[in-house]
Amino acid sequence: MSVPELTCQELVEVVTDYLEGAMPAPQRLLFEEHLAFCDWCRTYLEQIRATIRLTGAIEEETFTPEARETLLAAFRDWKRG
Repeated sequence: MSVPELTCQELVEVVTDYLEGAMPAPQRLLFEEHLAFCDWCRTYLEQIRATIRLTGAIEEETFTPEARETLLAAFRDWKRG
């Protein structure tokens, strides 16, 4: 029986779960195995970590209604792009 592989796109879609420690152990293993062989995804993960470090925790209340709507609109259809 072969172990299912995690694609780069699948890794990108679940990176938040990985970083938040919310990923089930079997999926985490697949995630980390993919990272061991994929320079692109390791770079992506480090970029996400750097973004989190640089932005800190931003509270929703700090956004104006216009800024909130602009951000929501920008990310609403990100999977379609």
